[in-house]
Amino acid sequence: MAETIDKTAIRDASTVILWRKGRAGPEVLMGQRGSGAAFMPNKFVFPGGAIDAADAEVKLAGKPDGTCLRRLAIEADPARVPALLAGAVREVWEETGLVLGRKADWEAPNPDWAGFAASGFAPSAAGLSYVFRAITPPGRPRRFDARFFLVSAGAVQGDPEDFTHACDELRHLQWIPLVSARDFDLPFITEVVLAELAPLIARGGLPKTVPFVRNDDVVSGITRLA
Repeated sequence: MAETIDKTAIRDASTVILWRKGRAGPEVLMGQRGSGAAFMPNKFVFPGGAIDAADAEVKLAGKPDGTCLRRLAIEADPARVPALLAGAVREVWEETGLVLGRKADWEAPNPDWAGFAASGFAPSAAGLSYVFRAITPPGRPRRFDARFFLVSAGAVQGDPEDFTHACDELRHLQWIPLVSARDFDLPFITEVVLAELAPLIARGGLPKTVPFVRNDDVVSGITRLA
């Protein structure tokens, strides 16, 4: 008998906010989810998604700084942190075709990572900064405990506008000026995250605290993780 999966259970997820300097100020990479998507159809979002079991088997060629690692370990199972970071790198690759990695021969632990390994790079989470956390409210068709990571486009190997290896999960991939991002059809949580980005980027991308939007059956609201 096939295993029954509760799709409304809260799953760990990683979201990546890639940014770069543009003519009108900072720009962020976003794409539009398909109209048939079960979660946030037609919305413009950052690349990201649920953590896969194989992500825990990935050996990263580079890691974030100590502040990022400590903050993740404080409010998540420390043994889960490498999977959160690897999942972030994988989601960027799958949804945008961009590589966060270091040049090296690397053996994929799972078919989900085969395309990345074929790129000639080993996955690296160096440069990622943990900047936001949000849990999807109850009653949605999918629920995620998402950690948001900010990283400069300078960490991308190759052309940051080359999306030829992207899957079809996100359409209309583009670098959007922060000042124009709210003109797009966004999820509410993405609007909240965008409000944090301009001052955060101006400070070099390292937050003093990490906002946490908690939506569970007990408490809903925003707290800040020191």
